[in-house]
Parts: sequence; C-alpha cells; structure tokens
Amino acid sequence: MIIRPTFALASLLLIGQFAQAEDNKITPTLERVDVSHQGTTLTVTRGADRHATLPEMFQKTERGCPPFCVQPMQALPGVETIGELEVLDYLSRIHQGDDSILVIDSRTPDWVMRGTIPGVVNIPWNRLNTDPSGSLQQAGEAEDLGQILTEQFGASQDPSSGQWRFENAKTLVLFCNGIWCAQSTANLKTLAGFGYPVDKLKWYRGGMQDWLSVGLTAVKP
Repeated sequence: MIIRPTFALASLLLIGQFAQAEDNKITPTLERVDVSHQGTTLTVTRGADRHATLPEMFQKTERGCPPFCVQPMQALPGVETIGELEVLDYLSRIHQGDDSILVIDSRTPDWVMRGTIPGVVNIPWNRLNTDPSGSLQQAGEAEDLGQILTEQFGASQDPSSGQWRFENAKTLVLFCNGIWCAQSTANLKTLAGFGYPVDKLKWYRGGMQDWLSVGLTAVKP
C-alpha cells in the first residue's frame, strides 16, 4: 500500500524515500519534486518496493454505471486533460511561490482521509455542483459557491449586475478518484457554466487511482 508519508512519521519516512528514489525515478531525469503541504515542504517520489500493490479500494475493475461511468478523454471543449507530470509541475510551481494555481481534490472528505496528493486543496465536489437544471437548490448553496469563487479562486462579481469576472482568477487543476469518477468532471462543467475560462481549467483524468498506480507519494490528513 503506497500511502506515504503520514504527518506523524513524515521526517522518518522521507529519509527512507530518498534512499529508495535512486532505484525508481519519476522520469529518467526527474527523481523527486518538492511541494508545499499544510505549511511544510514534502517531497514526492516513487516507491521502490517491487511487491507494492494498489490499496484495496482501487483494486476493483467493475463498478456500477451510473454513477461510476467511464469518463471521456476530454471533460468539455477547451479544458486540457493532463497527467501526473503536469500535476507535479503545477505543484512545484505553487511551491516556488506561484499563487495563480490551485490543485483541487474534488472528492468528499471520507475519501480524502484515505490518502490524497500532497500540496492539494480539498473542495468536495458537492460544494461546486449544480443540479441537472444548472441551478443551485438552496440560497445557502449559491452563497457557498460564490464564496469559493471569490475567496479561493480569485474571481470577482459585479455587485450591480451580478456578472462574474475571471480576469484574475486562478488556473484550477481538478481531480477525483479515477477515470470512472464523474465528480471533478461535474465541477468543471459547473465552473464553465458560470463563465470560468476553460483555458484556466485543467483536468487530471487519472486521479488518485493512477497516482497510486505509479507509486507516487500520497499523504493522509
């Protein structure tokens, strides 16, 4: 099971990771990537245990559809689909001080507690989701979404017209559990429906299942 390091043992496990990294690089020229996670620096590497397997929760090959339907390669026109190396690049840029990027774990907290990518922010998908008609069911939901758009994403709203503006909005990278998870896809469609520029929206389609399948460091809150 490749979930490393936990916060309690981070310093000890990182030492072990450095020793392993030489035996299993991320790419031929990339051994590790430093990321910022909850005020500390963590290092993403690949494990070197040749007998490691996926956590049981990601070993299923058959899931009921709906809701666990295979997602298309493109979430919607204009939104770039990215892989692990691009996610690492975005996390590295954040670590180096680029505050124009946000990498978002769209899963609910119960899933995040089982392990997530270091350096990401958890915004559960249902806080950004709209119903099938494209509207929010309660006033509180609209207020919550508006707060996320302004305080976390950097958007602004014209008080007189209610029109959203995204000139200074962050580039968002969204992911969830894997290619069978529609949560981040739904969020991307919601954001685009509000006018969020699609060139500022990125989708890590493989999500946690792919991240763990290649042995990259994950953390538990």
